[in-house]
Amino acid sequence: MSHYQEFPTRRFFRDPKHGIFGGVCAGIANYFGFDVTAVRLVTFFSMLFFQMLILVYILLVFIVPRQPNTPERTTAERAFDRAMRRAPKATFAEVRYRFRDLETRLQKMERYVTSKRFQLDREFDKLRNQD
Repeated sequence: MSHYQEFPTRRFFRDPKHGIFGGVCAGIANYFGFDVTAVRLVTFFSMLFFQMLILVYILLVFIVPRQPNTPERTTAERAFDRAMRRAPKATFAEVRYRFRDLETRLQKMERYVTSKRFQLDREFDKLRNQD
């Protein structure tokens, strides 16, 4: 058995916690990385023109399994997941850019902390705080 946890395969679940009626639209939005409001609007207007979709929706409420209990994700984490589903290459490029920026900033901080200027600034701060 491997010590590394494998990434779960992406499955379609209903999301009643974030849904209005059964969580089907929330599950579709989560699976495809769409905005849940847009999915709800498309579903509503589609049901107006194709009444058979109402029956399909009700069947999906009973057929599609409920999303397993997982820790609540932050808005930023859900936005990242949505971006990964839409354009993984662009999302990785953005993450890479952020890490490069953080690396550059960290290098600047390290240079400052290890410099004589940092020591001098600390001594001046000590003198100011003595009063």
